[in-house]
Amino acid sequence: MPKSISEWPGTQVTPEPALEKRTRRQFKAEYKLRIIAEADACKHGELGALLRREKLYSSQLSEWRREFSANGVAGLSKSAPGPAASRTPEQRQIEQLERENSRLNRRLEIANDCLNLQKKPCRYSID
Repeated sequence: MPKSISEWPGTQVTPEPALEKRTRRQFKAEYKLRIIAEADACKHGELGALLRREKLYSSQLSEWRREFSANGVAGLSKSAPGPAASRTPEQRQIEQLERENSRLNRRLEIANDCLNLQKKPCRYSID
């Protein structure tokens, strides 16, 4: 006969909060500048070791170089990930309310049409 669950020692799993929610890494402008300088000082074959040591991708380094050349140190400061929002929150809310309004107007039209259909037979009934 198998043992009940309560008799098994240490069967309860407790998750670690640090591992539950992973967040994006955020790099400061000073760090990015230091890495760019170190990468520029690297000789042939040393760049891969630098990237592995810092746990970075070559695409990150090239993006940081591009931002630095385009906007200087200000380009390396933190920016929001992903594309810029095309609409403000107010505009999105207005569009949502307009969609809801049109949906409710359509339901009202259908209800009024049903009522009109029910009224027609009553007008022409023969007594």
